[in-house]
Amino acid sequence: MKVPEWIGRRAFSSNTHIKSLLKELSLNTICESAKCPNINECFGKGSATFLILGNICTRNCGFCNVKHGVPTPIDKSEPYRVAEAVKRLGLLYVVITSVTRDDLPDGGASQFITTVAAIRKQKTEDRCQKSDVRSQKTEDGRQGPDIELLLPILENRWLNQIVAIQPKVMAHNIETVPRLYAQVRPCFNYSEAIKFLNYVKRADNSILTKSGIMVGLGETQKEVIEVMNDLRAQGVNILTIGQYLKPSGRQLPVVEYVQPAQFDEYKRIGQEMGFKYVASAPYVRSSYKAWEGESCS
Repeated sequence: MKVPEWIGRRAFSSNTHIKSLLKELSLNTICESAKCPNINECFGKGSATFLILGNICTRNCGFCNVKHGVPTPIDKSEPYRVAEAVKRLGLLYVVITSVTRDDLPDGGASQFITTVAAIRKQKTEDRCQKSDVRSQKTEDGRQGPDIELLLPILENRWLNQIVAIQPKVMAHNIETVPRLYAQVRPCFNYSEAIKFLNYVKRADNSILTKSGIMVGLGETQKEVIEVMNDLRAQGVNILTIGQYLKPSGRQLPVVEYVQPAQFDEYKRIGQEMGFKYVASAPYVRSSYKAWEGESCS
């Protein structure tokens, strides 16, 4: 399938400093593991989405470039290295995600909690004025930068512990429409993902909830709108919609390149549904310029 001209991107220079820092601190990012097309732009602005709990996932989604297999043991020093990177990069908005760890009794919840605590303990310097990373707000009494957690599905007893530490945003990407789950997310269940988002909102309504959808995998417009309705019914505040782009030869093929006008239409519909923030464009990803969605609170 020919790639349309609107998928073409202007070049961004990569930031060798951030790459060196990540290597020095032995940290993973979803930017690198998932082969995100925005990596040079985000690294160039000193921004990255940290991938904790290693870089090997126990599940194997049809769209994802993250390695699948037997994961490594938990690295207890990882949270403190993430905090050090946040401090040295001067980040005032931090996004943390993880691989899915079905081998862990708590699904990795304790590592998220320790990482958040380590970041908040650091006295982050305000060195982000030169970029478009949002300024820190301190009127809510939180210590350190605002934090967004992009989570795998966790049992409620572990999820409660993460809710208790009150990250600014808690996210789980729905990824696709129910009809395509068997191909796109064969180890996940659509209803389970919806319930997960609903549980977070009911547990603490002050936490912003967020989810993302990929298009171009064979879904119809009607199906996408139905998913948007489902998400809104669970109280989800922030929605991202982006074009699926095959990261390597191993993943599912692109079925359709969605027209920019359709992305604009999804944004309009989402705003009318009552989402506080909708990002909808070909290169939108869940963590891309994530601080913009957080500003809707």
